[in-house]
Amino acid sequence: MLLENKTAVIYGAGGAIGGAVARTFAREGAKVFLSGRTLGKVERVAKEIVAAGGTATAFQVDALDEEAVESHVAAVFKSSGRLDVSFNAITPIPQPGTQGIPIAQLSVDSFTAPITAYMRSHFLTARAAARRMAGQGSGVLLMHTPEPARLGAALVGGMGPAWAAMEALNRNLSAEFGARGVRAICLRSTGMPETETIEVVFGLHASAMGIPREQFLGFIESLTHRKRSSKLSEVADIAAFLVSDRGSGITGTVANLTGGLIVD
Repeated sequence: MLLENKTAVIYGAGGAIGGAVARTFAREGAKVFLSGRTLGKVERVAKEIVAAGGTATAFQVDALDEEAVESHVAAVFKSSGRLDVSFNAITPIPQPGTQGIPIAQLSVDSFTAPITAYMRSHFLTARAAARRMAGQGSGVLLMHTPEPARLGAALVGGMGPAWAAMEALNRNLSAEFGARGVRAICLRSTGMPETETIEVVFGLHASAMGIPREQFLGFIESLTHRKRSSKLSEVADIAAFLVSDRGSGITGTVANLTGGLIVD
């Protein structure tokens, strides 16, 4: 198994992306510590993992709360004696009022809200993990962005700048901690219709354009080489490989899972 004897912390584990990655990590042998603001959602994922023979523990953690993040990571590290992977998959703000609105019509607060929330959370979780990982001489900081982090896209408000800032933070983390054995990697996919968030987001964009949601989805997928969106299973499988020892040569970069929508 790729992640045997590894310990992973996953924020937003009750969501589609966090849950998919948690299940895959556990299937590959990792002990996963799952967290989210809604404990019931996280517990359901943990129970599924345990029922399938994996090891998972659920916690209620607000990944925007500095004290909560630090306490949680300290407890995990004390329990396991190490921390090998930290993956932040939270969606900290609702998308209505943020996307599907021309920039010129956004308030300052609506524009800056995602930038502030995403950067605060990713800074807090990365800092807490990197401190422990640097001390043990190994570890991987993992994050996920969609294609507007790189491409110019209309009607995404402050989300595009927020995702771009996450990728910049990823590079900086690698530069600062790479010499101490800590890798930083970002997964970049298309929006995934399997997730509730993209159901909402694509609906907002379709409404703004005056077309059905299915037509907007078809347009986005037509821009890819494969003529389809990224799949949750693809993101989770690549995540497991990248954080494993087989991915040890990869850091400070973005793994491109956009199916040709972005060509590097």
